[in-house]
Amino acid sequence: MTRSCSGGALSETGIQAQLDTPALYGARLAVQHLNETGGLLGKEVEFINYDGKSDPSVVGNNGHRLVAQGADFLILPADYNMGGPGSRAAQEGGIAGMSAGGSSPLYGSITVGDMQFTMSMWNTTMGSIAAEFAYEKQGWDTAYVVTDTFIDYTKSLSEYFIKHFEDLGGTVVAEDKYTQGAQDFSAQLSRLKKAVEENNIDVLFISSYMPDLGTIIRAINQAGIDLPILGGDSYASQSLFKALGEKYGNDVYWAGHSYIEPGVTDDMEEFINLYKEKYGEPPRTAFAATGWDSVMVLADAAKIAGTTDGKAVAEALTNNEFQLLSGPTSSWSSADTGHEPIKPGAMVQLQNGETSFLGWWTPENVPTPPYVKEYIERQEP
Repeated sequence: MTRSCSGGALSETGIQAQLDTPALYGARLAVQHLNETGGLLGKEVEFINYDGKSDPSVVGNNGHRLVAQGADFLILPADYNMGGPGSRAAQEGGIAGMSAGGSSPLYGSITVGDMQFTMSMWNTTMGSIAAEFAYEKQGWDTAYVVTDTFIDYTKSLSEYFIKHFEDLGGTVVAEDKYTQGAQDFSAQLSRLKKAVEENNIDVLFISSYMPDLGTIIRAINQAGIDLPILGGDSYASQSLFKALGEKYGNDVYWAGHSYIEPGVTDDMEEFINLYKEKYGEPPRTAFAATGWDSVMVLADAAKIAGTTDGKAVAEALTNNEFQLLSGPTSSWSSADTGHEPIKPGAMVQLQNGETSFLGWWTPENVPTPPYVKEYIERQEP
């Protein structure tokens, strides 16, 4: 059997590795499964990953390297800032690329190219899910927001949580800022304690990621602030669960891509068994499932198109609905509306240091990013 080459620039080291390494394991397992079930368009699939090292310039260089080596597809980091340069390399090379979980609304066709996609819902959807869960499901109508300003993911997640929460009728008492790497939450904690004393706050929305996310949540708990904490998919991290433990891992909720448990989706039990067989342990986070889906959806689109040509694969992705491992289904909007992922999200809870699946959620009246609106308006005659 002849070979088809696919490549990844997923980070195996550095801060991005906590998301990308599980996705890489899922992608490698998907390629193995493809080859065991007939390959792709009559060819055996070879998958090569070059460590992105949590450095956008390295990711971009790796993307160009893989294109030069003849890769048919690229699998990119689960973050726009980290993965965007790799997606642009794929676009320049005329091949389809898929982020394994970048949820910034900037991760789409308007900013990285019409052959580029992300397996994640955008933060417009993720933030709206969290807002609806808080306001409609839990009855929390006042929130205090902390936003990590280090990358677009954390900034835009807070932005769309706030917008949807206020559209529903909720009140955001204040939004404070934090920068990843500071490892010092004392000033923000002082302001938060004062706000809690002066206001009836129902929930804390904290848009950050590890390692500092664990530091922030522990500091809040140690200060005696007993409020539920809500966030996005970066909470789906074994390092966070370990940092919080049973003592601090309580009343924490997040909107994310999936949940690893038999029965959550039709193929999840089979995936868990295949994963255990290959790696000797079960998958730990939802990013293992999005890594699998990134490979399988590109392969399915190529089968529909009958070719790995980037334009044809992109057309197949936008004209069809795909069954997922990480969720019930997914489709993508047209290139002129950003290739927005259209998929439900999972609500997950952390209680006593253990996670549990609360169900799938499809929000209503999801905001459209301003840059998409402006782009569409410019195209109108």
